[in-house]
Amino acid sequence: MTAAPVKQPPAADRVYTHIKQAVLDRRYEGGTLLTEGELAEAVGVSRTPVREALLKLEVEGLIKLYPKKGALVLAVSAQEIADVVETRLLVEEYAVRKAVPAPPALIARLEELVEEQRQRAEAGDLAAVAATDRCFHAEIVRHAGNEILSKLYDRMRDRQLRMGVAVMNSQPDRIAKNIVEHTEILEAIKAGDKELAAQRVRRHLSWVKVVVRGEAR
Repeated sequence: MTAAPVKQPPAADRVYTHIKQAVLDRRYEGGTLLTEGELAEAVGVSRTPVREALLKLEVEGLIKLYPKKGALVLAVSAQEIADVVETRLLVEEYAVRKAVPAPPALIARLEELVEEQRQRAEAGDLAAVAATDRCFHAEIVRHAGNEILSKLYDRMRDRQLRMGVAVMNSQPDRIAKNIVEHTEILEAIKAGDKELAAQRVRRHLSWVKVVVRGEAR
């Protein structure tokens, strides 16, 4: 019996995924002008689904459309980074207090993610390091037991991934420091010390503000 062919996603979805992933990975960096023709050729589709995908990405704030010229990939601004960090501090400090005492499943998952981040860093895959970094924090937020808060946090996912890759490119020494700080947060969670865990989360996230000011830590 012949296996049924694998059905591809709609053309617009394929274009959307291609562009979005490239922007998040910084293969399309801020300031890059993308044309419909180039994108259609890259994905192997006509220009109509390209336009549809670009409109969606403009709504999400990743690009700016210029009629008859193309789509400009928007750079990550210092203000956007500062806003995301402020929101993350509010959510994550609260969440880690709520997640402690942590169930064994959460501790096991966080241990797994720290090890995965270490392996991705050794392989030099910055996009994967950023994704694993984000998963570590998202797991803690999810275990706070507040669905509205978790959904709010998920809405920042794309910004977090893009910023993570951008910062790691500009501050490569931060990758090792991130892993150490994740380990310290995990140790506080394991110890059942919610205040120490919250303190370590704050210290871990606050370094981004230092980077935005152009200083080193």
